[in-house]
Amino acid sequence: MRLVPLLFLGLTSGVALAQGIAQPFMVGARGFGALQDAVNAIGDGEGVIRIAPGTYRECAVQSAGRISYVAVEPGKTIFTRIACEGKAALVLRGRGAQVQGIVFSHIEVGDGNGAGIRIEKGPLSVSNAMFLDSQSGILSADDPASTVTVDHSTFSGLGHDPTGNGAHGIYMGRYRALRVTACRFERGQGGHYVKSRAPMVEILDSSFDDSQGHMTNYMIDLSNGAKGRIAGNEFVDGRDKDNHSTLITVAPEGAKNDSSGLVVENNRARLAPGADYKPVFVGNWAGEPIVLRGNILAPGITPTARRWM
Repeated sequence: MRLVPLLFLGLTSGVALAQGIAQPFMVGARGFGALQDAVNAIGDGEGVIRIAPGTYRECAVQSAGRISYVAVEPGKTIFTRIACEGKAALVLRGRGAQVQGIVFSHIEVGDGNGAGIRIEKGPLSVSNAMFLDSQSGILSADDPASTVTVDHSTFSGLGHDPTGNGAHGIYMGRYRALRVTACRFERGQGGHYVKSRAPMVEILDSSFDDSQGHMTNYMIDLSNGAKGRIAGNEFVDGRDKDNHSTLITVAPEGAKNDSSGLVVENNRARLAPGADYKPVFVGNWAGEPIVLRGNILAPGITPTARRWM
């Protein structure tokens, strides 16, 4: 009779008893029952937190150290519905962080910017993660000395902000650089799929599928301009959009960064069935020379146009 309560406890708390892990959060051989306790144990040091499969209604704030958050089984560790400090499931402002194989879902807060990850300071590397049905996926503050890298990750059902101020799949403040590789963005519910104020960007080999999007805006918004490269991506612009004028923008909020020499190459773009408007692929508010080459655009999509504030 005692077996049934143990199994039930394992399912609700995320403790993976079947895998022989005594506690869901492991730092070396030491186990913890709560993620925040594991983070606190590392403190200003360096460590890896291995997280057992399960669904967790909890969050953590990292204020020091370098910490890797690693799912024991990628895709089976889920943080849902709880945000620390009214911000995110993971609020990171230590000396650096890595996130591997974790799913973040249904993160919502009162100001409309609930995120899976809020990076406020230090470098961040995210791989093989999923951000689902939340207001935002990854949201940053400003740290001009650090870089955010996102690889092989999915952003789906993001961008719905009940305040009307706008939420996004990725929002990058004034970090040094943003690098996105082999990621999937789909089914946006408002806002932009990627919005960045970083002066350097690389967005490579990713897909932006807006065919099931709702009230979405730009695919990629380089709000203040940027140098770098947007290449090898696939874009499908949907029919249910709040703004269907442009897929990629350069400095629509003022050219505070140098965009000269930004390269947009070898991308493919088309319209979803039923989309009958004629957007511009790259809208250039900066007025600086941008390199466009090798892009394959479906009929109705204009390669580029000069824009004004």
